[in-house]
Amino acid sequence: MPRQDQWESYFDPPKIMARLGLMESDYNLVEIGSGYGTFTIASATLVAGTVFAFDIEPEMLKTAAIRTRSLGLTNIKYIERDVIAYGTGLVDGSADYAMVFNILHTENPIDLLREARRNVKPSGKVGVMHWNYDPKTPRGPPMEIRPRPVDCVEWAQAAGLECGPQIDLPPYHYGFVMLPSIP
Repeated sequence: MPRQDQWESYFDPPKIMARLGLMESDYNLVEIGSGYGTFTIASATLVAGTVFAFDIEPEMLKTAAIRTRSLGLTNIKYIERDVIAYGTGLVDGSADYAMVFNILHTENPIDLLREARRNVKPSGKVGVMHWNYDPKTPRGPPMEIRPRPVDCVEWAQAAGLECGPQIDLPPYHYGFVMLPSIP
């Protein structure tokens, strides 16, 4: 990860979350890979429920928690956990929205999306964002593991999610709103 200030210069969290379908009426949220808390904190100021923020890196969680306390936010629960290996541990359908941002370059993207789907209610949404498939982007995973939009669509279908149209998130990202498929 780059320095926090550099990382956050790549995003306009409220605008991105709005474009990816997060609304004030969403109550509980799950974020897989919370990092510095860039989207965690922004989403916590929008919703009345709890934001369950998962990351595998304890230093990232510590940084995000310090920021959260300094802002007086009380509706974020930071959890150190390898979600790919162990899931979130949350009850099925316990969230209205799941954020899967800049993390699908993992070895098991379908499993990660399945876990996000398991966490959301049947009426819930999974927001996905990733780096453009373009070597000119200033950051992001190496091109050989960076997902293309078509990969995200295929993985979503394999995970039991219906993928909406691709959303351009300039200057460096694209995203999708995914809905649980009806069995």
